[in-house]
Amino acid sequence: MSESTNNNSKHVLKKNSLRALSLAALGVVFGDIGTSPLYAIRECFHGEYGIPVTQDNIFGVLSLMFWALIIIVSVKYLAYIFRADNRGEGGVIALTAQLKKDSNSLTKRRFFLIGMGIFGACLLYGDGMITPAISVLSAVEGLKVITPEFETFVIPVTLIILAILFFFQKKGTAKIGTLFGPIILVWFLTLAVLGLNQIINHPSILLAISPTYGINFLIKSGMHGFTVLGAVFLVVTGAEALYADLGHFGKKPIRLVWFTLVLPALVLNYFGQGALLLSSPSDAYHPFYAMVPSWGLIPMLLLATVATIIASQAVITGVFSLTRQAIQMGYLPRLKILHTSSRHFGQIYIPSINWIMMIATLVLVLGFQSSSKLAAAYGVAVTTTMLIATLLFYVIAREKWNWGILKAGIPVILFLVVDISFLTANLNKIFHGAWFPIVLGAVAMIIMSTWQQGRKYLSEQLLNKIIPFEKIKEKISNEKIQRVRGCAIFLTGHPKNVPVALIHNLEHFKALHANVVLLNFSLLEIPRVPNMEKVKVVELGSGFYQVTAFYGYMESPSVPKLLALAKGQGLDAEIDTSSFFVGREKLIVNGGHQMFRWRAHLF
Repeated sequence: MSESTNNNSKHVLKKNSLRALSLAALGVVFGDIGTSPLYAIRECFHGEYGIPVTQDNIFGVLSLMFWALIIIVSVKYLAYIFRADNRGEGGVIALTAQLKKDSNSLTKRRFFLIGMGIFGACLLYGDGMITPAISVLSAVEGLKVITPEFETFVIPVTLIILAILFFFQKKGTAKIGTLFGPIILVWFLTLAVLGLNQIINHPSILLAISPTYGINFLIKSGMHGFTVLGAVFLVVTGAEALYADLGHFGKKPIRLVWFTLVLPALVLNYFGQGALLLSSPSDAYHPFYAMVPSWGLIPMLLLATVATIIASQAVITGVFSLTRQAIQMGYLPRLKILHTSSRHFGQIYIPSINWIMMIATLVLVLGFQSSSKLAAAYGVAVTTTMLIATLLFYVIAREKWNWGILKAGIPVILFLVVDISFLTANLNKIFHGAWFPIVLGAVAMIIMSTWQQGRKYLSEQLLNKIIPFEKIKEKISNEKIQRVRGCAIFLTGHPKNVPVALIHNLEHFKALHANVVLLNFSLLEIPRVPNMEKVKVVELGSGFYQVTAFYGYMESPSVPKLLALAKGQGLDAEIDTSSFFVGREKLIVNGGHQMFRWRAHLF
């Protein structure tokens, strides 16, 4: 086979791989931001802070929406923050991990920044609960458009769909994951066609692309217009998901799908809804479904419901991923984590988190009763997370990449102006339900910080009680401890110290296995560790081996794989013939510790 043929084959394979990744990214990454047309325009003109449906207001709102999509998604995330990946992984917690990495002595300023990053991650728990509620509810509310008689079914149907969604989480998305991309592709094409159909009737609506309409709207409408920014922000909710899912698909597929399909489809649909309102202001109560012809209402209702379920699935999976990263970084206790796919690493299921989210989401639907009221609770948590991401990005750009003040400062100032504007506009939502994700984030922050501090203080106390290996080696030589065949593996929290379980074993049985492995797991502040760097074996003599296994926060330790890698470094230990010993400590709260008593009990 000629060299040119090989090159062509590689090019075709690479092209097919990019196409497959792009389709998968479309289904998982863009579901949240892609379902915003269901309620974003409506909340500007018919929501809690709705403004009159006039031509100036329509043009002003559309201009603000267009430039929000460009500045926040296209420029801030895709062009800038995407560069701040942590070995391919994204998300605010990945930004935080980079601040912790390579910091031997953490200053108060660095502790504050890390704390901000963790709080930003905590706020995403609230987002993960509100998104399924508002997305599915806004889609099912299409029943009222078909006929007002169906209004009584909206809440029950929404609750049933959400309950089924959470109950099926344990099945994972691997089996139906291949359907996500094509369905969301149909959804975005439908958004584009619906919008284009209205724009053809009112092509002048495209003039709203000019930023002058948005600026004039804010100047003329004053405080009320500024408040509407809280509803405008709904068009970019889900932008953080683009960054959080970076590790699953990579930068190129996400950027490609955004610029070639998602952005054009969203703009066409938003401008189409605006064009509809120019000729029919009374349709502001649900302009999205008003664009749909009567014969297509039921198919559109079904498509919208499926699209919101997929969007909710992506957010729920993102919360699972966030929890897993927090556990691996030492901010949460170990929880039961199930992998639902052998091919897709990110598809996991955490039962305890799933049921907490399900209960909270159902309570939200019952408490708020409508997507408009839920929209009032939506925005504060996401805008705060985006603001934190901007600040952390600036620190990384200055310290890690050595960017100058102007190179890092000019784009960050632009992002801060937009972030702070949206956050300020959303603050008045706090008393209308936005307190929920804030309180939830604060509770999660207390739990995470308590667990991290408690582990630190506990480790310090345990280190004082652990006997160095040299003393055990001396004891074995002096007392002539009997050795039996086989291998004993003792898990230890510190690679250079002997675990208490081994000491107790010596005292009770007066014997040891021929080979004794002191196994320590070291979690690094990186997503994944290459196999060549995953294991370090040190022979200590007298049949003792010190084995340190290095794992990233996106990995699950595998003992069989670990022993196979250690075999290449001189340790011959088969998992079937090895005995494992794990120590267990009982914690008692008393005086002398550095934590408040209530936090010590919480820990």
